[in-house]
Amino acid sequence: MAETAEVDALARLYGEPVLELPKDLYIPPDALRVFLEAFEGPLDLLLYLIRRANVNVLDIPMAPLTVQYLEYVEAMRATNLELAAEYLLMAAMLLEIKSRMLLPRPPREEAIEIDPRAELVRRLLEYEQTKLAAARLESLPRVGRDFERVGVFVTEKIAERMPEVSLHDLQLAWLRLMKRARLVQHHRVEREKLSVREHMTLILRKLHGGAFVVFDTLFDPEKGPAGMVVSFLAMLELVKEALVVVTQNEAFAPIYVKLADSEH
Repeated sequence: MAETAEVDALARLYGEPVLELPKDLYIPPDALRVFLEAFEGPLDLLLYLIRRANVNVLDIPMAPLTVQYLEYVEAMRATNLELAAEYLLMAAMLLEIKSRMLLPRPPREEAIEIDPRAELVRRLLEYEQTKLAAARLESLPRVGRDFERVGVFVTEKIAERMPEVSLHDLQLAWLRLMKRARLVQHHRVEREKLSVREHMTLILRKLHGGAFVVFDTLFDPEKGPAGMVVSFLAMLELVKEALVVVTQNEAFAPIYVKLADSEH
């Protein structure tokens, strides 16, 4: 019997099954209301009906669309007369378009055929584009709704960056050294055996302390042009093998040389 009562119960009140309605039950007239889909206007309702019927907006079947639209308008008039005012204006427009489509059309030779639905289609397409754009804006993150604005303070330490030495800077420094070498050169005719590796070793010895050394002081003008050329080639080899670092404090400033191992 317990299982039968459980199946036939109309509802449960405080955990107990209710088998029949009370004799003095009173239901107010406004207790039950049916809410239709909320539309933003008559164009929104028309677009909903077209999309639900899966028809082309450019070729709207006016007869069934008008019938469905009037059914919705009648349902809204029963609940909210003020809301239905603008919908009634659109209903009149639909009926006019429907009637114009039912009238006989003139021959194509006598008059240019104009589709009565053209203006309605234009308004529907513009409304749909506006609605899609509004939906995209609504989906963007918003302060206070999707995230909170947080103030973040980042302390950055700006590292001093030396200007890079270009090939033109090295060329100018080399020309100055050659000019000094010509002033102090000796006119001796002899054959010298010069080694680039030997001059590389000499330059590394001068940079042994790890400090910056002026570029000009690494060359000895008294060795003449040949010795200067070999020293300059030795310097280029050291830069190529990443054994030394060539830098300057600012543009057109003196050039400095330093061992690469003691850079940091």
